[in-house]
Amino acid sequence: MVSTKGRYALRVMADLAQHSTGAYIPLADIAKRQEISEKYLESIMSVLSKKGFVDALRGKGGGYRLNRTPDAYTVGSILKAAEGSLAPVACLEEGAAPCKRAAGCSTLSMWTQFYQLIDRFFEDISLSDLMQNEAQGALTATPQARP
Repeated sequence: MVSTKGRYALRVMADLAQHSTGAYIPLADIAKRQEISEKYLESIMSVLSKKGFVDALRGKGGGYRLNRTPDAYTVGSILKAAEGSLAPVACLEEGAAPCKRAAGCSTLSMWTQFYQLIDRFFEDISLSDLMQNEAQGALTATPQARP
């Protein structure tokens, strides 16, 4: 399940894309538009900045901005940055210790396939796609596969 942190990270990235002029956008402006507390938003922005998704500038004239074009960000990459993992079960998380029951696990294949579906779905939607969908009022088409 995607947590509030992941959902807010997507909203913030979409907000930065929609209001992108090349200038830094103050945290307070983003927080107000998205109705997210500045303190909580600060923790999300810190993660996104450390993961290289946004540029941050402190002080007067500071704030945050995207460091790539919206089509260069996938929903999957944003969610993974915020959440750490989208694995539906712990044994499929990156770096998980090998499960001693994996060889005889009747559900492992199902979970693996489900995880692959989730990953492909979110990796095939860009920030640009989200912006276009918002302008159209709904997700009306299947996202285009990325190379």
